[in-house]
Parts: sequence; C-alpha cells; structure tokens
Amino acid sequence: MIENRIKILRAEKGWTQEDLANKVGISRQAVISIEKYKYTPSLELAFQISETFELDINKVFKMKKENT
Repeated sequence: MIENRIKILRAEKGWTQEDLANKVGISRQAVISIEKYKYTPSLELAFQISETFELDINKVFKMKKENT
C-alpha cells in the first residue's frame, strides 16, 4: 500500500481539495479518493502532486511495509 501525506500538506498550505485539484488538473473527487486510499495515483500523477507541493516525491508518498 502506498501512503500519502496529501491531507496534511494541504492543511499546511491552507488549500482545499478543490484548490489542489485545480492546481494538478484532476477532479476534487480524485483528490478525495487518493486521500482516503481508495485510489492510488499513477506515477506521473504522484510526481505532479509532489511538484505542486514543491516537495520530493518521497516526502509526499511512501510505501507502507506490510508485516508478515
């Protein structure tokens, strides 16, 4: 599973889901789905989101290690 910090980063910037959606060029519903882990963004979209926050992709997304 890929975790993300989008909700936290949006709050730090004072952006709504709609603001982020407009900046990245996706729907607000897509932002909601990504934040709720119902949708994993493509690599290209993950890079776009990271660039929008002006952060390295590893500061926005990370792979969650599963316990076995």
